Order: sequence, then structure tokens, then C-alpha cells
Amino acid sequence: MSAESDDALRAIEESLDKPSAARIYDYFIGGVTNYAIDRAFAEKVRERVPQLGEYCRTSRQFLGRTVRWCVAEAGIRQFVDLGSGLPTVGNVHEVADETRPQHDTRVVYTDNEPIALTHSEMLLADSADSSRHIAIAADVMQPDELWSRVMATGLIDRGEPVAMLVNAVLHFLKDETCPDRILEFYRRQLPPGSLLVLSQMTNENPASESEHKALDDLVDFYENTTNPGQLRTTEEFARFFGDFELVDPGLVYAPAWRPDSGTLFAHTPSESRVLGGVARKPD
Repeated sequence: MSAESDDALRAIEESLDKPSAARIYDYFIGGVTNYAIDRAFAEKVRERVPQLGEYCRTSRQFLGRTVRWCVAEAGIRQFVDLGSGLPTVGNVHEVADETRPQHDTRVVYTDNEPIALTHSEMLLADSADSSRHIAIAADVMQPDELWSRVMATGLIDRGEPVAMLVNAVLHFLKDETCPDRILEFYRRQLPPGSLLVLSQMTNENPASESEHKALDDLVDFYENTTNPGQLRTTEEFARFFGDFELVDPGLVYAPAWRPDSGTLFAHTPSESRVLGGVARKPD
């Protein structure tokens, strides 16, 4: 076993003292890369927010639909997935290759969790094209270093539009961590014509006072994980797109973004508790 593998395994072991948001998400969408501490936490939260698993699956479905649209309709050939998490069904490179049979799309995955990086590397070694797909260790909260590592892969052409994906990540960036500054940095790096795909959970328009309290409790639960977070309203979330131009249908509840036959909450999008949108950088 290499020194790098030893370091990764040690980092994974050291991360098991608290539930991990990435592993909890993996558990909720039916993945297998999670541990007893994550499953116990997930089931405790599910008792308070019974549909949290469906909310997570909604985020994953949104990612798949946006990637397909970016490839098929917008002509995007290169993707950067920030905070990509654990590999599971519908990874970006798989969706892109299914959508474009020429298999010429390129994907850089980034995550700062050792277990996410380790499993991403294993997945890519087994099922991907190493000349087009790569996973790197980088923290979205350290944008200069992350972007330097992305560009060092040699997969991203500065002369072509990029689709930057920040899916189910922003609710783990509290306002006190200056997410506006971080997103503004990433927007600046993108060439004109690039697309920014964002989603996050919302506490907007709860159906009842009971649901409002349940969403508050959800935030409190996550204070005890490796990734405490913050829910936002549409107005609070919209600012992360900056001056990029939202593409149709705009910033909406995720199931309302070009739904297909398998979209959860397609008939009642607001019940999904997930906001999402795609915006284009002006020329």
C-alpha cells in the first residue's frame, strides 16, 4: 500500500468520531459508503424530518438533469464539480458520457473529505477515462488553492465555457464563512458563456408551523456533524449567481427545473425543500 493510501485511510479513521454530511447524504440516496455513526444519525434526523431522504434524492436528480441539459442543449464539454461528495448513482462523468456518445467531455471532481476522494479515485480507476476524468483533494472554502489544483490537472481549457456544479453544498456554507466572497471568486474564473449550477435546501414557505420547527431542528442536528449548515430563502440564495443570467425556468424549486418522468415532487415542487438554478456568464 502506498504512503498516499496510508494517509487516506488514517484520515478516514480520524473522521469517524462525528457523522459526515457526505456519508449521510450517501445513505439517504441509497449509497453504501457510510458507517454506523452516519446511519444512526440519519435515522434520528429522519424521525424529525421524515422526507429528508427524498430531499437528498431531489438534489441528486437535479444534478443529473442539469448535466444532461448542459451537454445536450448548451454544448458544454467540461465540468468542475465542487464538493462532489461520495460517488454514487448518476455521477457527472457517467451522465455526460451517456448524453454525448462521442465521450469527449471532461470532469474534475473536488472534495475535501478523505473518504470522498478515496472512493472517487477508486470509482474513476474502475469505470472512467483517466485522460478525461479526475478527482482531486481541495476545499471549496480555499478557492485560490482549489482553482490552482483544478487548472493543474490540464483538463480545463480556459478558452472554452465550463459548467461549474455546486450541488447540495451551499447549505453547508454559513454566512459567517463569507460564501459571497467565495462564490464571487469562482464566478470570476469562469470563461464567458460558462454555466453555474447551484442548489441548496431552503426553509422558505413551510407548510405549517410544525414543519418550520422541524427545519429549524434539522439545522440544529447538523451542528453535531462535520458539516454544520444554514438554510436559505430564494432571495438569500439568489445572490450566489451574481450577475450571471438565469436560464429558463430560472431559480425555482429543483423539481420544477425541466422535470422528467422520474422527478420526485414534480407535481408539488415546493414540497421538495430544495432550490436550484442554472445561470450563464455574460459574454
